[in-house]
Amino acid sequence: MHSKILGPFQITVAMLLLCIAGPALALDGNELLRQVDKNMQPQSYEMYRKLINVEPDGKKKEFVLYTVKTGQDKMVALFISPASEEGRATLRLGDNMWLYIPNVGKPLRITSLQSVIGGIFNNSDILRLDYHFEYDAESISEQEETYQLELKAKSPSVAYDRLKMEIDKKSMLPTTIECYAVSGMLIKTLHYSKIQDFGDGLVRPSVLETDSPLHKGYRSVMLFAKVQKREFADEVFTLNYLSKVNELRK
Repeated sequence: MHSKILGPFQITVAMLLLCIAGPALALDGNELLRQVDKNMQPQSYEMYRKLINVEPDGKKKEFVLYTVKTGQDKMVALFISPASEEGRATLRLGDNMWLYIPNVGKPLRITSLQSVIGGIFNNSDILRLDYHFEYDAESISEQEETYQLELKAKSPSVAYDRLKMEIDKKSMLPTTIECYAVSGMLIKTLHYSKIQDFGDGLVRPSVLETDSPLHKGYRSVMLFAKVQKREFADEVFTLNYLSKVNELRK
């Protein structure tokens, strides 16, 4: 058999094709982030969560929330227990957040770095939007089993200026996320674990735990249950509807 010899024109074409194909094969951090968001939650859904604050002496305080979300920037969370918190509800519309308290005249404005439950989870963690809605991927690297994304907040109103996210290659789900302030100080680390099949193709972590160098000895844990697709009317995500959120559970 005779080997085929490429002429100058063919070599030039081949080199051009390689140059074109090269960038297409490069990893796209923002596309990776969108895939992670898609794997973590449907666009419109409801779920139940138990939030547990653990103090250094082992003392715990627990909260149960019913949560609904639609699109990329609308979320409501209703407190079911403890009895002292029952009926309270929080609403997030983009960067804006409110707390509704029964028997109080009107919903109160709250901020992302405050916490309606105390502990290490702040309001941004409790009412978390899609990561790609709030962050841009600045860099991406990979190990044998994981990707590492460095993310930068799209606006100063986002709770954390930068995130370092580790993603499992096989599941395309986050495992750990380090959250940093503008100063570069580590605020907290989020740990996702216990992958669970919630049905309808949704397979994601059922546990989120956080610790912080600013609160040594304290931990906060979030347990996810009954995460399922559901569509909602636009009126659900309004201040006037906060007193009626419990009706969605019936």
